[in-house]
Amino acid sequence: MVNQHKHLLKPGDQCIGGGYYHFDFVSNRILLDRESYDFGRPKWHLLESLKVPSIYRGMRIVYSYDDGSHDDFNVSEEMNIEYYD
Repeated sequence: MVNQHKHLLKPGDQCIGGGYYHFDFVSNRILLDRESYDFGRPKWHLLESLKVPSIYRGMRIVYSYDDGSHDDFNVSEEMNIEYYD
């Protein structure tokens, strides 16, 4: 199964950049990485907030550029997260 960022969206929402994700339940994180062939890397600077299902409240969200020249982006600390049911 391929887990792409776009699969995390609600119907009708738009993906601004993309990549892949997986859940790390041991460290309680959602790990986002790489980039999508269609959308490129996530464009965090274009987002005012990130909408996340409330079932994931308490999990840390981290994006890894995985390119050797960028540090991981701690989405949970850097972005305004809005949880929804």
